[in-house]
Amino acid sequence: MSIFGGKQEDFRKLAEMSSVALVLPSSIAVGLFFGYVLDKWLHTDPWLLLAFLVFGIISGFMSLFRALRKYEKEEGGKSREMRSRDN
Repeated sequence: MSIFGGKQEDFRKLAEMSSVALVLPSSIAVGLFFGYVLDKWLHTDPWLLLAFLVFGIISGFMSLFRALRKYEKEEGGKSREMRSRDN
């Protein structure tokens, strides 16, 4: 028996969705960091910062959409399963 009263699946979903909220800002931050460091090292201000910022934004949105698609796919399968049980 679970200490959460059988709600482990709900807590797992909550943890997955809260991690999705951190994907976009962390991807942007990583892009900014690498762009800044490379700009300082190669003296190319601000071009690499801007390029890696764009790469970070694109990467963040791709990861966000991938995670949401996975979540939607899981939920769609569970709703079909529940409908088939009811019939």
